[in-house]
Amino acid sequence: MIVCFMKKLDAWLGKFLVRILPHARLFALEEEYVKILLIRPGGVGDAIHLIPAINLLKAYYPDCTIDVLAESRNQGAFVLCRNIHEVFLYDKPIDLGAVLRRHYDVVVDTEQWHYLSAVVARMIKAPMKIGFGTNNRARMFTHAHAYSHDDYEAESFLRLCEPLGIGRIPVPERYLELPADACASAGRLLSGCIEAPFVAIFPGASIYERRWGAERFRRVAEMLFSAGIKTVVVGGRDDSRQGDEIIAGGAGINLAGKTSLAETAAVIDRSALLISGDSGVLHMAVGLNKPTVSLFGPGRTRKWAPRGERHVVINRQLPCSPCTTFGTTPACKSDVSCMKTISIEQVVTGAMTLLTQEGILEPRCCRFF
Repeated sequence: MIVCFMKKLDAWLGKFLVRILPHARLFALEEEYVKILLIRPGGVGDAIHLIPAINLLKAYYPDCTIDVLAESRNQGAFVLCRNIHEVFLYDKPIDLGAVLRRHYDVVVDTEQWHYLSAVVARMIKAPMKIGFGTNNRARMFTHAHAYSHDDYEAESFLRLCEPLGIGRIPVPERYLELPADACASAGRLLSGCIEAPFVAIFPGASIYERRWGAERFRRVAEMLFSAGIKTVVVGGRDDSRQGDEIIAGGAGINLAGKTSLAETAAVIDRSALLISGDSGVLHMAVGLNKPTVSLFGPGRTRKWAPRGERHVVINRQLPCSPCTTFGTTPACKSDVSCMKTISIEQVVTGAMTLLTQEGILEPRCCRFF
């Protein structure tokens, strides 16, 4: 409900304000950037992809303090980054007011398209304001940066550091850090229930069109179980019912709805690999340097898909796909065929290939079909 309200407010008030507010002016810059604010509304996936940039800022300016203005729905992701001083909530008026009263040396708006975050960046007291120069929001920044749908999202965020004199670096293989209490909790949840190695499955997604379906995931879990690999289903409360269906045949355990985001990350870190659609949980596994099998349809693989030999990306490459633009997915007229035509065999083969590649299974175990 809050997300829908914020989007409507952005479309009307935000669009109006970026047109009438004066263009941001560049003031004299200090040699050292002591206080930095990053604005990151949106979901968990964007938040996860921002963490390499946060780590880079702290590495380059070790004495700086970095605050984040996030949303309620993605704030949990920033627990996985130790370089953040304080997290404020964009959709909590008392927090937003506190940020607007503060002074920063640099404000970086990492939103790609919507207007209100750019307006907030413009209103904050800071001599340097950086953001993506899409649409009229470019006027709100002293340094507007180009944005491309063909660039991996973590790399797009890293490029926002360039106005601060920081050169381009590759995205690290592992850039998330797990809190000790989350690791201990994950160990307790798994102890006595399941033995390593196991495969984690996340059946959820923020939008319906990215979901593959519990019945298909159940068949995947059963086939992995026949090869001696159990399944642990992860996710939030909304994914709990799907989790029960997936492990109904005794192929593993369902932890969906029983863990925080950090505990979910800790469970994935103990797994052999993650199977998931295009989701924030998928990107979390990548940030932990875990192998993944990902299912893509509406989403843009160039922008969001994991990269490298330890990741299997399944995409039917239909003419209507991808259809998601700046986080908005239109109603599908083809019954989401881009996801429904991904076969169970493709997913199992991808998982078996990775399990063999990682030395967990013998090569002969891959021959299912």
